[in-house]
Amino acid sequence: MSRKRSRDLVHRWEGNPIITIENLSFPCADISTAGAIKVGSEYILLITIQSLEGFYSIYKAQSIDGYHFTVMDKPVLAPSTKDPSTLYDQMGVLDARIVHLGGRYYVSYDALSSHGYRLALARTTDFQTFERLGLISEPDMKGGVLFPRKLKGKYARLDRPWEGGNIWISYSEDLVYWGWSEVILTPRGGYWDCNRVGVAAPPIRIEQGWLIIYYGVKDTSAGPLFRLGAAVLERGNPAKVLGRTDEPILSPREYYERVGDLPNLVFSCGAILESDGEIKLYYGASNSCIAVGSVKVDKIVKACMNEDNTS
Repeated sequence: MSRKRSRDLVHRWEGNPIITIENLSFPCADISTAGAIKVGSEYILLITIQSLEGFYSIYKAQSIDGYHFTVMDKPVLAPSTKDPSTLYDQMGVLDARIVHLGGRYYVSYDALSSHGYRLALARTTDFQTFERLGLISEPDMKGGVLFPRKLKGKYARLDRPWEGGNIWISYSEDLVYWGWSEVILTPRGGYWDCNRVGVAAPPIRIEQGWLIIYYGVKDTSAGPLFRLGAAVLERGNPAKVLGRTDEPILSPREYYERVGDLPNLVFSCGAILESDGEIKLYYGASNSCIAVGSVKVDKIVKACMNEDNTS
């Protein structure tokens, strides 16, 4: 595998972007995010694609090497037509995040309507058929992702209320009703993530606790600038942040990251930790394509702990 060197901690694959509108067998308006997981030797992405009419659906893509993907021509999750959720996802379903939990795969995603955002949840065993578990949040909540195991005897998730721009942790006994909420990560004045933050990929269990990749936004005169950072949470009490990157680990620098439907944006919903300690980070670039980068997990942890990363 070849990597394109840059000033960022995450090294871009030199074949980026890996999925563009031109790679699809059907017309669309844009491609924005990709949830990711590895099942056996197969890489699976759940990609958010906007139709020409303006509605969002989630499509499956699969690959053997993690770089060359085939995208299915029909969505696996689309706006509801038959259940009560119709009122709340009529504009689309988007930003899927995948975790393996209790022998099944859970997909959290945003439901969008004229009434705002809500979190929704589905599960699958084969990524062919999905059981919708319904809406799992109050109004104006988005960016939700489950932890891949129970904490304190309960299911746990990270999310971002629409107002405030902070990351919260909440718990549930049944995946339906959520509470015991605490704020864990907030914007930092003067830093690259000074205006709002939100969770990106699902938490990754590491020796030091939980590694989370998040996005940070800084508002500029030319519009919002989206970059990616990371933090380490305590294993037994993930509301406690042990360390956090002072600098972004990935910033929009390449043409495909700076020019598109939403310029100057790198935004991730999926990262895969390989057996050799390398993380494959799948991210949307300018809401127009999907790209991939890689980094050793120990390098991100050192950056979170503000340790020397030159070795």
